Amino acid sequence: MESTVEALSAAYQEFVAAAAGVLDAKEQSGGKKTAATDAALELFKQRWELFRVSCDQAEEFVESMKQRIGSECLVDEATGAAPARPPAASGIPPISAVRLEQMSKAVRWLVIELQHGAGAAAGAAPHPHTSAPFDARFSEDGAP
Repeated sequence: MESTVEALSAAYQEFVAAAAGVLDAKEQSGGKKTAATDAALELFKQRWELFRVSCDQAEEFVESMKQRIGSECLVDEATGAAPARPPAASGIPPISAVRLEQMSKAVRWLVIELQHGAGAAAGAAPHPHTSAPFDARFSEDGAP
């Protein structure tokens, strides 16, 4: 990160110096177009492009850090590895990634079961897999 900031700062300083060079060249030429003003403008254009590239690189760096931090926070929240907060803050206690996957599979299974059951004729026998009630609790929950 430090190198990105230093590169951006250096590109900005060179850009500002090139802008001052254009003003100096214009002043020395009396406002007329000369080889010196053309050279100063060309240098200004180059420095402007380098500054824009440095800004783009800094922006890419910031975006990648935002995505990385967001991903890490999401994983931390899902696995319960986030810094301790009172459960009342979010209302939902943290869960492990394994448990999250188990719950996701359970929900998918229930959706499939409901879809199959919704297609059955009224009064028909229940779906063969629904003979026992589904218990959504996991061993980590602890029975009430």
